[in-house]
Amino acid sequence: MALPRMAFFHDRVLPYAEAKLGLLTHAFNYGTGVFAGIRGYFNQDEGKLFVFRLADHVRRLHESSRLLRMNLALSEEATAAALLDLLRAEGLRQDCYIRALAFYSDEVIGVRLHGLTPVLAAVAVPFGLYIDKAEGAHCTVSSWRRPDDNVIPPRGKITGSYINSALAKSDAELSGFDEAILLNRDGHVSEGSGENIFLIRRGIAVTPSLDQSVLEGITRRSLITLLRDELGLTVEERPVERGEIFLADEIFLTGTAAQITAVTRIDHRPVGTGQMGSVTTRLRSLFFDVVRGRSPKYRSWCTLVA
Repeated sequence: MALPRMAFFHDRVLPYAEAKLGLLTHAFNYGTGVFAGIRGYFNQDEGKLFVFRLADHVRRLHESSRLLRMNLALSEEATAAALLDLLRAEGLRQDCYIRALAFYSDEVIGVRLHGLTPVLAAVAVPFGLYIDKAEGAHCTVSSWRRPDDNVIPPRGKITGSYINSALAKSDAELSGFDEAILLNRDGHVSEGSGENIFLIRRGIAVTPSLDQSVLEGITRRSLITLLRDELGLTVEERPVERGEIFLADEIFLTGTAAQITAVTRIDHRPVGTGQMGSVTTRLRSLFFDVVRGRSPKYRSWCTLVA
C-alpha cells in the first residue's frame, strides 16, 4: 500500500513524513488508543467524493475515547471539519479510507489511563476491497472468543483490543479461509474479525444483538434500515446459536472496510446454495447506490467533500 501524502496531526494538516512518534509513546506500548475507519466514495457521474455517515463515525470515535478517559480538545464538529480538510489536502478522487485515531501520546512507562495527554490524528488512502472474495467468502468459526463488556468494552474501537481480531484473522487465513467468525463467551455467534454478521433464513434477517459482544456497527445500523424499509424484511436482533449459521439461506459480513461481503461457505459447508443469495445481491446494489449519493432518500447519510 502506498503511504499517504498528508496527515492530520497535532491540530493541523501536514506532510505525512512529519507526523512522528517516539518509541515510548504510551499508545504504542499499551494499546491506549481508539480509532475510526471511515469510507469515502467517489461518484463518477457527479465527479464528487462523498464520505459515508461522517457525523456518526466521528461521534463513535468520541464515544470510544470517553471509554479510555480521554478528553479530546476538538469537538465532534471540529473533528469532522478536520477530516474534510485532510481529504481536500490529499486530493483523492477515488474510493478511499480515512483512519482517524485518538491516542495517548505521552512518552512514559506505566499502565494507566489517567494523567495522560490524548492526541487526535488521521490519514486518508485509496482503498478498494477489504476481503478479496466479496461475493463468495469462505469463513471458519474461530477457536478464539470475543471479549465481553467486562473485559474490554466491544462498543469502543479500542486499538489494543484488536489483537483478538488479529489472532483469529491470521489463524483463518493461514488455514486457507478468507475470514474468521468469532463466538462470545457463551458460545453464541458474535461477529467476524472486523465485521458484523447477518443471516437470512426463511425470509427473515437475523443479526446478533448488541449484548453479544459486538461492535455497534454504523454499517450494521444502516443495513437494518435498508433491509426493513427498502427490502421489506423483518430484522431480528437477538442471540444467534452456532448451529444456525450452518442452516442459513444466506450470510453476509458487513462493516466500513468489508462493506457487504457474501459468505458462501463456512468450515467447508455451503451456505444455502453455495452462491451469493438474492437478498444479499439486492442489498449490495442498493447499498452502493446509497453510499455514492445516488439515492435521494439517503443523501443525508453522505457528506460532500467540496
